[in-house]
Amino acid sequence: MRTALLQSSGRPGAVVENLKVLDEAAGRAAAAGAGLLVAPELFLTGYAIGDDIARLAEPADGDSADAIAELAARHGLAVAYGYPERSGETVYNSAQLISADGTRLANYRKTHLFGCFEHDHFAPGERPVVQAELGGLTVGLLICYDVEFPENVRAHALAGTDLLLVPTAQMHPFQFVAESMIPVRAFENQMYVAYVNRVGREGEFEFVGLSTLAGPDGVARARAGRGEELVLADTDPVALAASREANPYLRDRRPELYV
Repeated sequence: MRTALLQSSGRPGAVVENLKVLDEAAGRAAAAGAGLLVAPELFLTGYAIGDDIARLAEPADGDSADAIAELAARHGLAVAYGYPERSGETVYNSAQLISADGTRLANYRKTHLFGCFEHDHFAPGERPVVQAELGGLTVGLLICYDVEFPENVRAHALAGTDLLLVPTAQMHPFQFVAESMIPVRAFENQMYVAYVNRVGREGEFEFVGLSTLAGPDGVARARAGRGEELVLADTDPVALAASREANPYLRDRRPELYV
């Protein structure tokens, strides 16, 4: 399955404009043969928008979800995107995966919140592994800081995730996460990891880009630079199976020693 990574901060605070950016990117991705488009953390609204987070938060089945389902079906590809999710009076930092026919497949709430900003505006999720079947792969979801905890990614590996989608808002000076940690996570857990970042300055934050799709051999199949960009790479179930057969990490674990 060809996967497109949309490295963009969109238009912070402007949901309608961000839906247009996503629609245009979906058209380009589909024309390039992609079956999946992944957008960054909080792409729908922007990240550093203060109390507008709560004002713009929507339920998982809200108007924007319907709009994204329509564009996914129109372009014929699945879409994963970050957004602030409202559930009653609670707001979560969430990511949703919608299929190429417009079906909502999976919704994940960020479990590990980063810094004062996120703790002030979001409640943490409580479900560590969320998955869906897509294009012959088991696809999982995490968000940004979540992937920096090895336990999270290992939980996905043990649950059979083949492709881990990580919408992110990785900021300076932590670019080593994109450059070094993500390929290692993919290798040690024998999966593909799509890490899709924001770019440029928003408020006090400077996002570093460097979105990447890393393979189970620890090699980046695609890597963006520091500007707005759409990059594509293939995830191959046959290559993944061969890598898992050759790499003994998961088979050689001794869980009884790790408690």
